[in-house]
Amino acid sequence: MTAPTMESTIGALLAARKGILAADESLPTIKKRFADINVPSTEESRRSYREMLFTTRGLDEFISGVILFDETLRQKAKDGVLMPETLVEQGMLPGIKVDKGAVVLANFADEKITQGLDGLRERLKEYRELGACFTKWRAVITIGEHIPTRTCIEANAEALAMFAGLSQEAGLVPIVEPEVLMDGNHSIGRCEEVTTVTLNSVFAALFEHRVVLEQMLLKTGMVLSGKDCAQKADVPEVAEATILCLLRSVPAAVPGIVFLSGGQSDEAATQRLNAICRVSDVPWRLSFSFGRALQAPAMKIWKGSADNVAAAQEALHHRAKCNGLAVEGKYSEQMESAHT
Repeated sequence: MTAPTMESTIGALLAARKGILAADESLPTIKKRFADINVPSTEESRRSYREMLFTTRGLDEFISGVILFDETLRQKAKDGVLMPETLVEQGMLPGIKVDKGAVVLANFADEKITQGLDGLRERLKEYRELGACFTKWRAVITIGEHIPTRTCIEANAEALAMFAGLSQEAGLVPIVEPEVLMDGNHSIGRCEEVTTVTLNSVFAALFEHRVVLEQMLLKTGMVLSGKDCAQKADVPEVAEATILCLLRSVPAAVPGIVFLSGGQSDEAATQRLNAICRVSDVPWRLSFSFGRALQAPAMKIWKGSADNVAAAQEALHHRAKCNGLAVEGKYSEQMESAHT
């Protein structure tokens, strides 16, 4: 398998009406998800589940790439083909989550820093040899009464920049993901403020580390009211606040922004994505990189049984199609009722 250039990878990932499937859940996270459907989390059950996702017929119409977990990148499908090659055969590019998760930031008990820089240069070389075309690193920023602190924001921005620089050095497109969490009772205005400060800090660090902006993607959350906020912002308000925040924070040199779903329901994430993508006068291509908002219906149907694979794949294809249409601003809520 010939490794693509960073330019061709970005072009493929940002193809019209396509987005990215985030199937990079860590072992503790997927164990929780499987527990909800009474499926034990074993190497084989994880392999079987992800193969079910990746071999969905027609998925490549709406999904351009898939972010994998380290274990999945090394696994083989039933036919003995490595998972990255399986994805390429299905018309999708394989990517890899390279961070090692968030831990408590020393002396800042309510905030976190993402780890994984040690040995990253060597891991990136191996990942490229295994077939990965792009990478992802997630930082988490929590909104609270006295947080986030500038220390937390800047520490995570520095780590994101170092990750991005190392990825480009290895010929891999970095997806830079500073996620401002939905958790809390904050207003949409507070979310916009924190997201703006965070993105400004991240791009300042990227500039200092000489990261080539044209060869990276930004993965970020929509600007939303906190999950426990008494007064939730409506869809048009979310779209307006999100676009305004990005215009103030993201350089035009960045080729694309992909939105994370971040705990939103499947349909809410799609509705908001649709409204955001209807705004045409922006310098970047807008798309999605959803995990649970794409997978949840399929996982509930699958329940670990081979008998449910076809129905689960149909549910995944439907969610991918809805979000693919949302990227074009052509999603309609009637699609949901028609499918059910």
